Amino acid sequence: MSDGTSDLLSVHLVSLGCARNDVDSEELAARLAEGGFRLVDEADGADAVMVNTCGFITQAKQESVEVLLEAADLKAEGRTQAVVAVGCMAERYGADLAAELPEADVLGFDDYDDIVARLQGILHGVRPTPHVPRDRRELLPITPVERQAAVGGIVVPGVTHAGSAHLGIGPAPASGPREFHRRLSGAPSAPLKIASGCDRRCAFCAIPSFRGSYVSRAVDDIVAEARWLASQGVREAFLVSENTSSYGKDLGPGQDLEVLLRELSGIDELPWIRVSYLQPAELRPGLVGTMGRLDKVVDYFDLSFQHAAPDVLRRMRRFGDPDAFLDLIGQVRSAAPQAGIRANVIAGFPGETERDVELLADFLRAARLDVCGVFAYSDEEGTEGVRLDGHLPEDEIEDRRAMLADLVMEVMEDRATDRVGEELTVLLEARDEEDGSWVGRAAHQGPEVDGVTTLDPAAVGDAHYAVGDFVRARVTDAEGIDLVARPLEEVR
Repeated sequence: MSDGTSDLLSVHLVSLGCARNDVDSEELAARLAEGGFRLVDEADGADAVMVNTCGFITQAKQESVEVLLEAADLKAEGRTQAVVAVGCMAERYGADLAAELPEADVLGFDDYDDIVARLQGILHGVRPTPHVPRDRRELLPITPVERQAAVGGIVVPGVTHAGSAHLGIGPAPASGPREFHRRLSGAPSAPLKIASGCDRRCAFCAIPSFRGSYVSRAVDDIVAEARWLASQGVREAFLVSENTSSYGKDLGPGQDLEVLLRELSGIDELPWIRVSYLQPAELRPGLVGTMGRLDKVVDYFDLSFQHAAPDVLRRMRRFGDPDAFLDLIGQVRSAAPQAGIRANVIAGFPGETERDVELLADFLRAARLDVCGVFAYSDEEGTEGVRLDGHLPEDEIEDRRAMLADLVMEVMEDRATDRVGEELTVLLEARDEEDGSWVGRAAHQGPEVDGVTTLDPAAVGDAHYAVGDFVRARVTDAEGIDLVARPLEEVR
């Protein structure tokens, strides 16, 4: 006899882009499950395929379109009934995306509170009217401290949840309803959104226009969710937002990132706390010191440099220079000598000269970053960069990107080699069934993008490890940016 579960309408949810999008996907998944949908692992045969798109840069948008087209092929073959685009690209382009991709229905952030009704309607043949995009910064007051009183009237994915039902994440916050959350992965690390939006006006970035102004979640709400994550087996909370170093500026005195980190450190069941997306111009010595002192906050600094040449940074509407950035890196390594430092830089921004590229290259050599992503500049609609003079030919931009990418690869491999002989703690994430080796990450390695540490299978022996265990190990070799380590003892 069927328990009725198989009779529910099924939906396959695809999450693209960054960890912030993953949090939004978990919110959508919880809403859909609570509303009577059955979440399935495969698109083929699902009643609906929902794609949480990324709208950040050209490559990410192209990936989103490709996934939507693959789902549209299933729809054309009768192997799914509906294809639904949500997320950043859907919010950013709205009606234009719907016109270009008529096979899919497009829903924006304002539809998230009613996502169950929207999807039910689509499956019953009701085509939603796609929204006309607007600048979501206009939805909240300009002054940060006035936003918390106004934010309840709008939808901010991962932050506000009007009308939500309780799904077991701690006590209800005094400021509003409980949040929706359903884990989509059994990994021992989980993203934890602490804020949404951004108040910066970087000339290359369109994110603030569709994500809106900066809004922090209350400390108590974040701590309650972190406790819930720990109860689900999470060993590492990965704090994410568009700009984590701005946390608390809209909450009033006494509520900032340092306070939040101290509160999270009090959760006994949560061994690791990782901070991401720090703005160098906002990183004060007090925060660096706090991150270095708190045992549970791993020694990891994700610094958004974007460039090092002062003239380019000014045109980007950012601040800094090589000396200031190297001084910051020195502060970090003084507070936490084994710290991992990652960054991103952009090659070929309008007006960038050959001398600017040399300055950036010299900085990258001196900085000795553990990981650095190098991106080629491309115009993004609605940004100031589109209107700047001095645009470079695409082939010149690619040449500069390739040169810098080769340089940082050498730097990253040298940095990994420098770690041979170090003792570190590894969070185990998977086992290779063929050779018996365990793969995980050390404190200086962020999820998915910063390399891994493999425990030497010859040294593991008959040790009974499990996903989520912490193992103390000594680095014996480096393979590119990845490390090989020999277990010393298990740390539970």
